[in-house]
This record gives sequence, structure tokens and C-alpha cells, in this order.
Amino acid sequence: MSEPRRALLSIGDPNGSGPDIAVKAVAMLGAAAPVVVGDRHVLVEPARKAGLALRAAVPGARADAGMCDVIDVGALDPAELAIGRVTAAAGAATIAYAAKAVALAMDGGYRGVVACPHSENAVRQAGIAFAGYPPLIAELTGTPIDEVFLMLVGGGVRIAHVTLHERLVDAIGRLTPELVVQAGVALHTALRRMGIAAPRIGVFGINPHAGEHGLFGDDDRRVTEPAVAALRARGIDAEGPTGADVLLGGTRDADAYLAMYHDQGHLPVKTLAGRTAAAITIGAGIPFSSVGHGPVFDKAGSGTADPSAVLSALRLLAPPVQED
Repeated sequence: MSEPRRALLSIGDPNGSGPDIAVKAVAMLGAAAPVVVGDRHVLVEPARKAGLALRAAVPGARADAGMCDVIDVGALDPAELAIGRVTAAAGAATIAYAAKAVALAMDGGYRGVVACPHSENAVRQAGIAFAGYPPLIAELTGTPIDEVFLMLVGGGVRIAHVTLHERLVDAIGRLTPELVVQAGVALHTALRRMGIAAPRIGVFGINPHAGEHGLFGDDDRRVTEPAVAALRARGIDAEGPTGADVLLGGTRDADAYLAMYHDQGHLPVKTLAGRTAAAITIGAGIPFSSVGHGPVFDKAGSGTADPSAVLSALRLLAPPVQED
């Protein structure tokens, strides 16, 4: 019987806590450890502190206790390593690590990708347009950007987002029934791949009380109501639109929820899960998960950063795939 495919773990910002939590995750997971994607020289000291030896990863090889298998990208000059600082060189390396991991996952030899925390400021200092992982994964996989979305997981809930990192008025202006339907389909497919045979999806309204039958504007009548009807017509068990407070304050019996904009979905997950929240990019064809917190520069290099979010993100890749 062949060995199960391993996950890839991109180290994120090399100046942040990503290298520390990557090797901690490897040490804690043993036979289920991922292959780490980054620069070998960045990982030498974190691996020493974690009691691991570094070795070059071999495709198809299993994980061994005491070993950290590494794919050396060669993206950051050793002289450019500046632990605890935001730098353009680290931002460019962050994207290079993620791109290498995605390319390897697309080749089919690995189960999927998890990314350690990044610094958006560092990436932008490198001159790279970056609005979070979903647009990047869309570009790297050749998927239309309006078909790729973010789902946050933590605190017992899963919430996907129709829009993400943009000005709120722009996000609401961009909402259409078609975009909401595309996000709902991507969420349904992702839940099926996570092993949920018949997913139930709760759809948040745009306005308070989902517009209260037009009392608070016509946005939900124009956008979310026809979107839910279209999802149901496709055989997807979608409920709503309903106010987010009502859906989350009740029995929470849906398998996942669909938020219309960033804070509508991020606030409940991060309130419930804090820094243990994990994110998964859906709709791009490859499993790509990341942590729900930043690079924690003040703990970088100390070996004290908490790997809980990375472990949660890796678990998102673990369930068996159930195809339609």
C-alpha cells in the first residue's frame, strides 16, 4: 500500500515567527509531518531549537521522527535575513515560497499547501500587488479571480467570504447574485471535499435583518435573495438570507456560513477562535490553507511562538476527499 501524500508547509515571512512554528509543527506531528518549503538557512536555528535535523525532501518519502524535510527555494540571500523586521526582501521571499509550494501541489505529488503567517507590508514593500492569498492562488493556478474565495475556520464555525480585502463600500457595490452564487458553489464543493456529504449553508444578509423586507434597503432583495434561490435550484442546501446575528446566535446547525464582506465573517471566527483560527482558499482546485494571524515579529527567533493555528490549518487538509 502506498504512503499517503504529504502536505506542504510554506514558512511565510522568513523574518517572522513562521520558521519557528513550521518546525514546531513538524516536531509535533511525527509521521504526519508536512514537507517544509522555504530557505534552508532560515530554518537552521529554529530546527536546532526544536531538536530536528534538516534534510532535503524527496518526493514520495515518508516523514521520519527527528527529521524536518525541506524544499530549499533559494529566495532569500542569507545576508538579507533580518529576524523581527519588516523588509522587502522577506516579502518577496514569502511569495516565492508560496508560489513554489503551489506549483508542487499542482503537479499532484502533495496533498495541498499550508502557509505560515505573512506580512502584507513586507510584500508590498517588495513591489508585489497583494490582497491576501485568494487572489494570489487564483493567479498561480490560472483560476478566474471571481471563482476563488476565503473560508475561515475556528471556534466551531466555518465562514466563507464573498468579498474580502477591499473598502466596504466597494465590496457592497461589487456584490451581485452571480458572485454570491459562485461563492456558494465553491463553499459547497469545499465542504464536500472535507468529507461532508450533504452540506448545509447559511447565507448572511447584506443589511441588518437581511433588509427586513426592504425596510433597510433593497440590497438583499436584489442580491442575496435571488442568489439563495439560484443555489437551491442547483441542489445546494442554502438557507437565508438571514441576519448574521440571528444565524450565529441560534442553533448554528449549518455546516458553514457565507458572509458578504470581510468583517462580517472574520469577527465571529476570530472572537471565538482567536489566533487558533485557520483559513482555506476555496475554488482554485488545490487545497490551500493558511493561519488566521500575522507574523508575530516580537516572538520571531525566540522559539516561543504558538503553532496552534498552523496545526489547525494542516488539519483542514487531512479529511478524505469526497468527489461529486
